[in-house]
Amino acid sequence: MRRICPLTVIAATLVLTGCAQLSASGPGRFAIDHGASDQVEVGHREIVTDYVLVDISQKVLGSVGPIGPGVLHRSFGTGRGGAPEIRLGVGDGVQITIFEAAGGGLFSSGAPGSRPGGATGLPGQSVDNKGFISVPYAGRIKASGRTLDQVQRDVETRLASRAIEPQVIVSVADQSSADVAVFGDASSNFRARIRASGERMLDVVAKAGLRYPGHEVFITLHRGNRRGTVHFPVLLDRPEENIFVQPGDVIYINRQVQKFSVFGPTGSTGQTTGLTGGFAFEAPVLYLSEAVAKAGGLLDTRANAGHVYLYRLESRESLEHLGVKLKNFSPDMAIISTIYRANFRDPSVFFTAGQFPMRDRDIIYVANADSVELDKFFGFVRLITGSIGGIASDIATTRAPGR
Repeated sequence: MRRICPLTVIAATLVLTGCAQLSASGPGRFAIDHGASDQVEVGHREIVTDYVLVDISQKVLGSVGPIGPGVLHRSFGTGRGGAPEIRLGVGDGVQITIFEAAGGGLFSSGAPGSRPGGATGLPGQSVDNKGFISVPYAGRIKASGRTLDQVQRDVETRLASRAIEPQVIVSVADQSSADVAVFGDASSNFRARIRASGERMLDVVAKAGLRYPGHEVFITLHRGNRRGTVHFPVLLDRPEENIFVQPGDVIYINRQVQKFSVFGPTGSTGQTTGLTGGFAFEAPVLYLSEAVAKAGGLLDTRANAGHVYLYRLESRESLEHLGVKLKNFSPDMAIISTIYRANFRDPSVFFTAGQFPMRDRDIIYVANADSVELDKFFGFVRLITGSIGGIASDIATTRAPGR
């Protein structure tokens, strides 16, 4: 009688057991792969993205960058020194007052030399579309883009040969060109125009108001072709971020709930299997140890406490400061895919993990314990042997009536 190869029996058993126990509610992998009209695949041995692996240590803590995307002072300066000078613009309303040293002048009444000259206020006017204002006997004066002092000196110079020792004061009645625009999640109906007269970023945000907790708010500043974003708690904690605003700035207040994801055997689901989950920070700053605790901690029987990984995009500058060799990465890459590893079997890790700040969209992956993989193997073996035993029993049962 022809003998059946044991491997053939095992293969057939896998097919039968797979059909019986691995049912799917949708298309299988093979159906999706083979149903595509074209495929762009990465080889099984090829790494999709190059990355670096860094163990979390005390040295790493000193190189971890700020929380949140970017900072303002790198793009717009630190804001030190005095407030920027406000310049006139098209549409601004100005008021001009002219003083003369004696009577009988162009703008003063009375006989010449009879009494000290007085002040004459000219009717208010707006800077026209070409950027000019008009002053009697001085003509058209360029105002747009100039400071009040510059306009005053220009008027005085032009009147010097006509008026008696003229002194000029130019004041602003309405300066809409010096406003900054505020949009987004502000309390003032999502938008506002605020005068930028020596105001800093926090002054503008305070006037616009916030609708949500500060740790959920990001501030984006658009100035010309430049753009910068800062997390509101960072704006509060770092004076250099509280820069002066300038006329024409556009400020966007955006609510963004910071979250992190967890994969692997944790107690977040309250089950023994440990599934994945997404969690909100719910605080201005969240540290790695707190994130693991928020996910329910590591499952004793399934988690490999020595291999807890944190995935994030890290700045090249921070990695170079740590001494990471980045020769395999293009010099143009400012952001590098990085995996941080924490060994929770080390008693000292709770000091470093308790100081390692999480960032928005970080991913924590907890590896399975080796015993779990062994259990999976034995379970697979039991599935095969049990199925083979069942098939053998079925064959014997089928043969019995024939006998």
